[in-house]
Amino acid sequence: KQDLLGKLPARPKGYAACLPQDWRIVVIVDRDHDDCAALKRQLEKAARDAGLISRTRRAGGGFQVVNRLAIEELEAWFFGDWDAVCAAYPGVDRNVPNKSNYRDPDAISGGTWEALERILRRAGHFQTGLRKIEAARAIAQHMNPAVNRSRSFGAFRDALSEMSS
Repeated sequence: KQDLLGKLPARPKGYAACLPQDWRIVVIVDRDHDDCAALKRQLEKAARDAGLISRTRRAGGGFQVVNRLAIEELEAWFFGDWDAVCAAYPGVDRNVPNKSNYRDPDAISGGTWEALERILRRAGHFQTGLRKIEAARAIAQHMNPAVNRSRSFGAFRDALSEMSS
């Protein structure tokens, strides 16, 4: 994340110079413990400074950039579609979404990826530590965007839907 944010001022300018008319840029950043509004302003400023129009400030017209925050972390999106996690990793407790700590995927405290790792380990997966990219690919294959309970995923899904219409 820090690497992305460090490159943020220059990266959109490079894209703006050669972005085909029918292409869009999607930026997804984990909110972690950062201030939502401040992080979103930083992303919006980078797009504006590069001369790109974001979905947020399009004023009814087209846009080139969608800036989305994963609240608290991208792994919250997996908690939002628990059936996908269970399909990817047999033996995982199907009742996790009913437990008070996990009812709101975007409000899991103490680290979302750490919570996912603990649950997967209890089911016999990733005994040497969560391999995030591997898990993301496996879970994503089973995700149903229409039923995901994460509000931040819903905002992302809706932005993608708008881009493709």
